[in-house]
Amino acid sequence: MSPRPVTVCDLPTFDTLIDVRSPAEYAEDHIPGAINCPVLDDDERRSVGTTYVQVSAFEARKLGGAIVARRIAQHLEDPRFLDRPKSWRPLLYCWRGGQRSGSFVAWMRMIGWDAQALQGGYKSWRRHVIAQIDALAPRLAMRVLSGPTGSAKTRVLRELARRGEQVLDLEALAAHRGSVLGAIPGEAQPSQKAFETRLVHAMAGFDLARPVWVESESRRIGRLALPTPLLDALRAGAVTELRAPVEARLAHLLDDYAALGDDRPALADKLALLAPLHARETIERWQAWAHAGALPALFEQLVLQHYDPLYARSQRRDSGTPAVIDTPRLDEPAIASIAARLAAGS
Repeated sequence: MSPRPVTVCDLPTFDTLIDVRSPAEYAEDHIPGAINCPVLDDDERRSVGTTYVQVSAFEARKLGGAIVARRIAQHLEDPRFLDRPKSWRPLLYCWRGGQRSGSFVAWMRMIGWDAQALQGGYKSWRRHVIAQIDALAPRLAMRVLSGPTGSAKTRVLRELARRGEQVLDLEALAAHRGSVLGAIPGEAQPSQKAFETRLVHAMAGFDLARPVWVESESRRIGRLALPTPLLDALRAGAVTELRAPVEARLAHLLDDYAALGDDRPALADKLALLAPLHARETIERWQAWAHAGALPALFEQLVLQHYDPLYARSQRRDSGTPAVIDTPRLDEPAIASIAARLAAGS
C-alpha cells in the first residue's frame, strides 16, 4: 500500500502519532498524544539551517541527511518500536510534512509498517487549531462566574465539574491564576500555541447543547492571550456574580496563596510590578510585609487598595446586570451549596 494524503481529520485512525521535530519545537507545542522522536536535535537543526543559508542547500541536505539517517536507525532500535507488529500504523509529522517526516516514513515502510506522513505537517495542525477556535467559541453557551478577588470562583468551577457540569477552566489551561501574583509555583506557563491547542482539546469535548461554565477573565492570563473569538464569547455569556464578605475572601486567599510565603524575595519582586499603579511608599510597605512573611496584612491591603478598585472599574465598563449569589462563607459546604444552586438553574 503506497502512502496517501493524510489530514488532521484522519488522526484518530492511527495507532501512534510521532512528532519528528526537534525537542524545542515539540516543547513549544505539539498535537495532543504525540510522542517526540526527533531526527535532528536543536543544535543539529540550527547547524543544518546555518549551512543552508551560508553555504548551499545541497551541502545542508548532505549534512542533514547523514544525521537523520543515523538518528532514524537509533529510533528504530528503541523498545517503543521493536515490539510493534506488522499491523502497526504510525502517523508521523514534522514542520511542513517534508523531508524529516518523509525520510522516517520511508524507512518504516521498507520495514513493512503502514507508516504515513501528515499532509502539511505541524503547520496543518496549527491551521486546524485556529479554525476550530473560530468555529467553536461562538457556539459555546457560556455561563460566566464573576466576583472580586478571593471569591472562590475557581473552587466553584471545580465543584461544578465534579457534579458533571461542563467547565472550561482557563486558568488551569494557562497554568496561571491571572493576577500579578498568579504564577503557580513550580509550573511554567505553556507557549501561546500550546495554550490554544489545550483550548481546542477542551472545547472539542463539549456538548454544544449544554452550558459551559467559565470564570470571567481579561484578555491576558499571565503572559498568554485569550483568542479574540473566545474572549468575545466570554463577554457575551450570561454572568453570575459571587459576593462574599472581605473576611471570608481573605481567609480563602490566605489558604489558596499560602505557597507565596515560601519565597519571600520572589513575592517582593512581583509586588514591584505594581509600582506604576501605586505610590512608592505603598509598594515599599507591601514589600516589607512580603519579606517579613506578613501575608494577612499584605493580602488585606492588596484586596482593599488594589484588587477591589480594579474590579469595581471593570464592573462599570461591563454592560448588563449580572445575577448575584451572596454567601457569608467560602468553606467547602458553602462552595458545594453555590455549585448546586448554579447547576440547578442552568
